[in-house]
Amino acid sequence: IVMSGGSRGVGLEIAKALGKDGANIVILAKTTDPHPLLPGTIFTAAEEIESVGGSALPLVCDIRFEEQVQEAIDKAVDKFGGIDICINNASAIHLSNTENTPMKRYDLMHNINVRGTFLLSQKCIPHLKNGNNPHILTLSPPLNIDRKWFGLTLAYTTAKYGMSLVAHGLAEELGQYNIASNCIWPRTSLDTAAVRNVIGAELVKGSRKATIYADAAYAVLKRDSKTCTGNFFLDQDVLEEEGVTDFEKYAIEPGATLVSDFFVDDNPDDWIQAL
Repeated sequence: IVMSGGSRGVGLEIAKALGKDGANIVILAKTTDPHPLLPGTIFTAAEEIESVGGSALPLVCDIRFEEQVQEAIDKAVDKFGGIDICINNASAIHLSNTENTPMKRYDLMHNINVRGTFLLSQKCIPHLKNGNNPHILTLSPPLNIDRKWFGLTLAYTTAKYGMSLVAHGLAEELGQYNIASNCIWPRTSLDTAAVRNVIGAELVKGSRKATIYADAAYAVLKRDSKTCTGNFFLDQDVLEEEGVTDFEKYAIEPGATLVSDFFVDDNPDDWIQAL
């Protein structure tokens, strides 16, 4: 498994869920030193993956640069013999309207989110063609052209939807090779350091643990790549399909009113206006 990002947050939770089944996981990320607000590095992530039973190869890689991605893929194949799964997890976020979005932030989001997803997928494809039940899984939302999401934060919305468009196109392009390409997105807000720092700690009580996203992602990756492709999944829907009925174990505050995530249609207007 090759994953962009993964040194913390939902990416690390997905990696740990896979690691519990003995997966070999390659983490491609830039974080070699802990951030004061975002703890965790590729090395601590590797330790956590290995502590639950997986094997990990942490590689310093900026997915904006083709040479670095190609070198990382070569190292992954050399270490583990091939690639079965590509997870496009790395993503940059800047929540602002158009006037208040610096172009360097716009470029960062589109270079990491859209171009990075395209680039990492592209470099994995030759190996996925020989993979075992090969999947590309992109952590991006269902496509929804309702103007409220564009009006709320145009640059971020187009960057995340760009990831979904890449995944959507790959499903059609790679079907002939039985390589699946799907997107998965949280049904509700998740309690991560990024949510606390970017959106606000007040949302935490209405959020769920990131393990719900990880469990759903793992469930998708176990499905048959020949038939499970071209989907825009929400984590709760996936787990309900798997027979899960009790979601309280994922709650941060059991009984609290859940807050829907970005790009999920039933967000109340007052929540959106608060941003």
